[in-house]
Amino acid sequence: MRSKADHTAAVHEHRRAALVVNTKSRRGRRLYPEVLRLLDAQGFRFTGVHPVTDPAKLRDLVDRALAEKPDLLIVGGGDGTLSSSIRHVAGLDVALGVLPLGTTNNFARSLGLPLDLAGAVRVLAEGKVADIDLGMCGDRPFANLASFGVSVEVAGTVRPWVKRALGRAAYPLTAMTILPRHRPFRAYITVEGKRHELLTHQLNIANGRFHGGWQIARDVSIDNRRLVAYQLGSGKRLRLLGETLVRATTGRWRSLAGGPFVTAQEMLLETDPPMAADIDGEVRLRTPLVIKTIPNGVRVMVPQEFVDQ
Repeated sequence: MRSKADHTAAVHEHRRAALVVNTKSRRGRRLYPEVLRLLDAQGFRFTGVHPVTDPAKLRDLVDRALAEKPDLLIVGGGDGTLSSSIRHVAGLDVALGVLPLGTTNNFARSLGLPLDLAGAVRVLAEGKVADIDLGMCGDRPFANLASFGVSVEVAGTVRPWVKRALGRAAYPLTAMTILPRHRPFRAYITVEGKRHELLTHQLNIANGRFHGGWQIARDVSIDNRRLVAYQLGSGKRLRLLGETLVRATTGRWRSLAGGPFVTAQEMLLETDPPMAADIDGEVRLRTPLVIKTIPNGVRVMVPQEFVDQ
């Protein structure tokens, strides 16, 4: 595999890229012509262009794009699209280029990317290749977040038209409609032989820095070889409701219920009762689960000022 410096030089010099855009995403269909125009203006030479009109075919199209041996795989879409794509890029001598076309764009925010299309394209043309951590939930790679509790119901309930109308506020507002009937659960997180127990309605285990479009904490990183586990609220609905409202209206944390974060490179999660996992928007697997990071598991294009650890 090339050094990151050589890989960066190849992207800058040859502009050899494959393009995959989810035209079913919130902004993908509307901005697709502009994506092509901006990339062409930056001199990118495409080994292949693959618009995704059927999300069920996304993985096949990503595999087809990678078979063309590009230096850069440019993917446009939301966090679900990028999480599905990142597992194909992991460990390969190709960098993932991100065009944030989703609702919350947590992965793009964690990389420090501009959220406007022109700015994101400039990063592809002028940025650098870095390697970041890859999350693993059981046997499922993920870019940003594995979560348990209310969010699993939200993922299956939030309506596309609500996402289009409200953007990232659609998730906490949908959660508030589900919360009155949601029952708390017990979670047990074992790290290096120490078992942490909590009662909550929502548990998140983050690889990235953002959840719901808001920063988790100032010192969280997508490139520090650590996962961060934290709960929203306690077993009390009103506490979770209050924190959800604060996040929806201010975009800030005021408190993290139940004490400090739990951080580790690897965690064993058990819940009572057993629960499904929401893995970057896809409901897969059930507890108990081993959740860990693969340090420097995937290459991405990032701004020059990104601190590559």
